[in-house]
Parts: sequence; structure tokens; C-alpha cells
Amino acid sequence: MADKRHKRPPNVPMWLATFADLCTLLLCFFVLMLSTATQDAKKFKQVAGSMKQAFGVQNEIAAPDSPMGTSFIAQEFSPAQTEPTIIDEIRQTTVQQPMETKLIEVAEETGRIRALLKEEIKQGQITVETVGLSIIIRIQEKGSFASGSADLQPEFLNVMDKITLAVIEAKGKVQVSGHTDDVPIANIRYRSNWDLSASRAVTVAQKMMTNKDIDPARIVVQGYADTQLLVANNSAENRARNRRVEVIIVADTPISGP
Repeated sequence: MADKRHKRPPNVPMWLATFADLCTLLLCFFVLMLSTATQDAKKFKQVAGSMKQAFGVQNEIAAPDSPMGTSFIAQEFSPAQTEPTIIDEIRQTTVQQPMETKLIEVAEETGRIRALLKEEIKQGQITVETVGLSIIIRIQEKGSFASGSADLQPEFLNVMDKITLAVIEAKGKVQVSGHTDDVPIANIRYRSNWDLSASRAVTVAQKMMTNKDIDPARIVVQGYADTQLLVANNSAENRARNRRVEVIIVADTPISGP
């Protein structure tokens, strides 16, 4: 059988054939890279679909979140800054007016009580002041109680009648609270300053309730001993100021009558 292999042309180096094959392979490689870089997405999906049908179902990848729709309202509209409406302004005015009215009524009632107890205020037996919506009639120990006693002095009974009249003509809860200084007391009648302060408050409340025109349900009696000081207990004068009974008219309802 004759040898059919191609013979190398004369004067051609042996390595040239290998070099030519290598260049051909490199050319094919770059052609494939170019075709991959400029692939048609539509055709690629078609090919991928054919591969899927040919080789089976591909693995499913779970999505971390459910797909969300796009709101037409969110695209077309944006939240606007809200402005106070007329209704809001009316509501705010309606809330403010009763408070202002109550403050005016408290001031008027305080002036009436001060006029009624003018002489007692001058003598230093009582003081009258306003704190918020409360009117405080402060009965000092001087002239009202003997030292260490919860019995009202006889000459102070007329003053209590005036205080009772002021309470009757006003509206709201009435808190009667007794206070002492920090000097301890312990005897047969009173075991401590708590006992003395509470007893004095009860005495004042009972005197007020002798008038049948006052509703006992309005009155609350409290004893604080030396826990609520007006001034520091660092002198005899300051201790005397702390020894007191307070009649507080709490204006939780309008003060003046209709």
C-alpha cells in the first residue's frame, strides 16, 4: 500500500506545522470569547429552555421575600404636610377657655374669702393664698390651738364660723390637713406628732360640720405631722409657722355658683 501521508515541502522547518495549529486554536478561542460577550439574551433564554427540557427541571431557589406589587397611588401621590384645621383650632380654644374661666373664678373667690377674713388676716391668725386651682386657708397655731393641744381656743370659734361660711359658698372638695413642727410629742393623749396633727384636723372638720349647710361628703381629713414644712425648722418662729391646719378648697368644679 502506498504511503498517503503528505510530505513536508522542502526547505520548511518542522516546527512550522505545530505553530500553525496553535495559531488556529487561538483564533478559535478568541472567536468563542467574542461570541459569548455579544450574545443575544433572547436566543440565550431559548437555548437555556431547550437545555432545561433536555436535562430535566432546574433547582428552585427560594426567594427571601415575597414579590411586592407597585402601588399606583404611591407613584402618583406623595404625603403632604398637614396644617391645623379650623376644627382643631376650635377644639384647642374650647379646652383653654374653661381653664381660663376657672382661674378667674378662683381669683374672685380668693378675693371674697380675704375680704371676709380681713381682720383675722391682719392679726396673723390665718393666711389665704391661691395655688393653681386651689384656695388654701391656713390656720396658724397662734390663737387657734394651745401648744400640744387639739382643742380649739374659745375665742377662735367665731373665726371658724367665718371659714365655714367661706367653704359653704364655694364649690369643690375640701381638704383639712394638720401639720406640726419637728419637735417630738409623746404623752398620755397624743402618741406622736402624727396623732396631734390628725386630731387638730379632725377638730377643725368637726367644727365646720356643725353647720348643717355644709355637705360632709366634701370634706377629707389628713394628718401630715412634720412631713410637709413651709419653712425649715431652724428657729422658734419657723416652727410656729409650720404648726398649722390648712383648709384647702380644690376647685375641680367651677367655684362660683350659678
